[in-house]
Amino acid sequence: MKALTLIHSFGKTTLMKYWLLLVPLFLMGTTIEKNVGETLYLQHCVSCHGVDGKGDGAVAARLSTPPADLTRIAARRDGVWPAFEIMTILSGYSRNILPREDMPVIVDLLDNEMSEFDIGDGEAILMPTKLIAIASYLESLQDPAPKSNLP
Repeated sequence: MKALTLIHSFGKTTLMKYWLLLVPLFLMGTTIEKNVGETLYLQHCVSCHGVDGKGDGAVAARLSTPPADLTRIAARRDGVWPAFEIMTILSGYSRNILPREDMPVIVDLLDNEMSEFDIGDGEAILMPTKLIAIASYLESLQDPAPKSNLP
């Protein structure tokens, strides 16, 4: 009932104006995260994995282990996007996935800015914000798009 009173007191036109102002701000937040992730990718990954993430970067041929095709991560896992696994690889936490010899630890992703991330149990933990952003960007490169997520 209070919502109806609010709509009546503001008027539908006024509410629509506020709504139209808020939608771009929400969408911009999503775009900003993607842009941060893309910028980090271009800074740290493009030389080996290439602009499109297919493993054909400028130095790829000189590496002892060919860089992975980052566009097929979910496809190799039956359509599941493993966000937390990707973040542990990028951060260097998980070094048990071979071959890893040429994959550097990207220390720049482990800065002090932290954000909440649900690792799958419904409880959010703090993770480096840049790490979340680059994992989100890599998810956007998946071809085909993931069917589901596994945090």
